Amino acid sequence: MLKYLIFGISISFISWIVGMIINSILVKTEYYKKISNLNFIESKSLNKTIGIDYFKWIVKNSFFKFFNQKIKLKNKKTELTEIRKEMTIAEISHLIGFIFVTFFAVYKSITHDFLFGLIIMIANILMNLYPSLLQQENKRRIDKLINRQIKL
Repeated sequence: MLKYLIFGISISFISWIVGMIINSILVKTEYYKKISNLNFIESKSLNKTIGIDYFKWIVKNSFFKFFNQKIKLKNKKTELTEIRKEMTIAEISHLIGFIFVTFFAVYKSITHDFLFGLIIMIANILMNLYPSLLQQENKRRIDKLINRQIKL
């Protein structure tokens, strides 16, 4: 079972690279504009129920906070639209990674062991889906700030 977990974490890390590569190609297309405003969970209470607040705390208080420094508010003069753009890149890269790992999980569930696929999916959810959902929540907050700036 430990090797299943190690494989799940490893393939999820690899999926980050796959996501970034595919995203760098997608960003140059018209399709990218359509997927830049994804919003899977609009409800704050549902986000709270599935544990996005806990996940946010873990990201802010662990080594993960050093991963993407481009999406950090450094001061009040920080360009919010640029931060939103970087959040979108991170969000879509994680979604691509999620889809990539999901194929592996289904394949391993069918060819090896259901438990193997399940453990891969748990790692995938924690390392790809939750970061994407967190970016969507953060983008909603950034959008409110951008709209306030526009009104001023």
